[in-house]
Amino acid sequence: MTYTPTSPTPLLDPVLKELGTEIISGKIPAGQRFTLQDLCTRFGISRTVAREVMRALEQLNLVHASRRVGITVLEKKDWAVFDKSVIAWRLETPQERDLQLHSLTQLRIAVEPIAARAAANNANPEERTRLVELSTLICDLGRSGMGNSPDFLNADIEFHTLILTSSRNEMFASLASTVATVLTGRAQLGLQPNHPSEEALDHHERLAAAIASGEGLAAEDYARMLVSEARESLAVLTPAS
Repeated sequence: MTYTPTSPTPLLDPVLKELGTEIISGKIPAGQRFTLQDLCTRFGISRTVAREVMRALEQLNLVHASRRVGITVLEKKDWAVFDKSVIAWRLETPQERDLQLHSLTQLRIAVEPIAARAAANNANPEERTRLVELSTLICDLGRSGMGNSPDFLNADIEFHTLILTSSRNEMFASLASTVATVLTGRAQLGLQPNHPSEEALDHHERLAAAIASGEGLAAEDYARMLVSEARESLAVLTPAS
């Protein structure tokens, strides 16, 4: 495939996505080597763009570049697994999709309950009010059969992001984009139902109320129940191998 300057996106983006997806899917296996000239020839791009692609892949720990041996594809254990591009490409790859969804859900189970407890202690009044507003919106949309709508997704992302950021723990806050990416991926893959379970909607409301009233232990419990429910739903839709 040749990429021309008339493409609506920068040359770097489509080439990077195609190579990243091929590495993650195993089409380009770990240990395989190629050169900048190989990229130029294959994609019809300049050496400058090829070098930018190589650097971007290096930043994602998908390849390692050396003057002597060229560009070497790295093993899965080396990938920058928290990077949103790597997560998105894994979700788009059938061989990686289920593993990515399950691992990210396990991460949420480990982090979000503790973040919710911290948010109950540290959130400011505006954040507490907004969480309640978002939980009401999420429930209204879900009960109206709009659980797989863009409005529901945006509200859900803001809800979970706000919990992480209002915890005032910079490590938790740094995971906000990761959680947003997996929520988006679930919706794009059709794994978010139009009618979420009443239990899940109720947990959103109770979690927001607990944080708003400063009830840390209750917030932790409701957050754990919420993400555990998501794990159980995922197990039915995409059984782990």
